[in-house]
Amino acid sequence: IGTEAVAKAPADGYTLLMTATTLVQSAVLNKSVPYDPKAMTPIGLAAVGNLSLVANPSVPARSVAELVALAKARPGQLNYASPGNATPHHLAMELLKLHFGMQLVHVPYKGTAGAVADILGGQVQLMFLPVHVALPQVQAGKLNMLASGGVQRSPATPEVPSLAEAGVRDIDVDIWYALLGPAGLPRDVVALLNAELAAILGDAQTRAGLLKQGLNPRTGTPAELAKLIESDLERWGRVVREARITAD
Repeated sequence: IGTEAVAKAPADGYTLLMTATTLVQSAVLNKSVPYDPKAMTPIGLAAVGNLSLVANPSVPARSVAELVALAKARPGQLNYASPGNATPHHLAMELLKLHFGMQLVHVPYKGTAGAVADILGGQVQLMFLPVHVALPQVQAGKLNMLASGGVQRSPATPEVPSLAEAGVRDIDVDIWYALLGPAGLPRDVVALLNAELAAILGDAQTRAGLLKQGLNPRTGTPAELAKLIESDLERWGRVVREARITAD
């Protein structure tokens, strides 16, 4: 509802949308949405939430390479949890599966809590989780973190390789957060809002608050955000088609 309201709002800079990767994923999952992500005016990136690939300790794999070898030796015998069908966590694992040609069984839950409880209990074996959610369990020895989900290592887990380091060059499953406006927002207004956003993200207290929530402050130009949205539409669209994912 909020996204539709912004998409239809006057292009005066007074109605804006703070959104996430799900803006793009919803557009490719649903045949009809009341907005076009590419038509909205990109203002700037705000933060990135790192996902991590975790496994129950009973899984005999301590790296992505070992997991891939295990999955190929046991096709269809490994499973993974997600907070629900068509969630970012689900799409991230399907992208990983497609990249390596793995056969993993998806076990969707109704929310994160049940999924986390069952991966800790060993009822499910794998999952993508936000780093800040997984880290306490990893530190307690209850989960193994095989990789962080982005191109670079997560600041919270500098000792854990990224998926890019594991050889997955075309995958970035981190969740981004960004500011957008209605179509046709004047360039001078976009420039002003981008500068204000950068100033807010440069504030030490704001950065500390975001980091506490597992979000890494990240700034960028409107053009960079437009490119990110376009590339994500292509990437997640391909995953949805090839994995035959449908929204509930």
